Amino acid sequence: MADKQAEPSPQVVGVSHCDSTPLLWRMEDLRAVRSYGLVGALLGSLPRTPRQNVRLGRPLLLLPEEEFLLVEHHVAAILPPGPPDAEEAELRQQVARFEENLRCSFEEQQVLALRDRKSALIRALRSSRAESGSGSDDEDLHGRLEALERGFCFPRSALAVQLSTARAGLSHCAEDHALHLAGVATGQDPRCNTRYQVFRDLRGRGFYLTSAGKFGGDFLVYPGDPLRFHAHFIAVCVSADESMALLDVLAVARLGSNVKKTVLLCSPQSSGGVTYSSLQWSGMV
Repeated sequence: MADKQAEPSPQVVGVSHCDSTPLLWRMEDLRAVRSYGLVGALLGSLPRTPRQNVRLGRPLLLLPEEEFLLVEHHVAAILPPGPPDAEEAELRQQVARFEENLRCSFEEQQVLALRDRKSALIRALRSSRAESGSGSDDEDLHGRLEALERGFCFPRSALAVQLSTARAGLSHCAEDHALHLAGVATGQDPRCNTRYQVFRDLRGRGFYLTSAGKFGGDFLVYPGDPLRFHAHFIAVCVSADESMALLDVLAVARLGSNVKKTVLLCSPQSSGGVTYSSLQWSGMV
């Protein structure tokens, strides 16, 4: 008994919500969920490189199932929606500085883009005149550059940041759609949800899971840390009594074959276990 009391208690993870989306902002929370075998997805990005997908930053987006697992093990604390009054003024200053940095970055990119466009125009005109053998016309070149500068427009969409999207169900399953819309505070027991039962069972077997929206499934299943391994399976969660359209079965089986992964149909049972059925594409008959 003394040894059990000496064991350190697990670190409590502070979960913030944007609407019903669970996010982690503190670095110690990101380290904690990794130690629990949960992965999540980083959303942060630098405004100057909006399409980067290698080194993203905070916040960390949790799957609903990952949040429910933390809550079930009593290691998650839901943070209040807003900052304390003492931090509100500092937060507003940070937002103002961030918006000012965005404005300066946009103006700098606009100047650089116009400079590149002018250089391209000069090269094109000189190349055309060299091929035709005509002499240089500085007045014509100057007029074209002025017209380019007057009509040049650098779109603000260049500062857009890509965010992950979520799949609402293989055939728009109402249960999965409700899970995405509902938060922990709704009072619904997540243990009754098909996706969560599958997630908990696979995580209990030592697998790592991430979202499989771009692969047409519910979860990508890794044999180890996703930083070291490729996913071996695409998990598709279906109730034991749920019927699936044949086209849905063919679609996920074909996709799994193309990306060299095995598709798993995962169906929780009333006894508490989960039945797994693998699909392999062998070609058209």
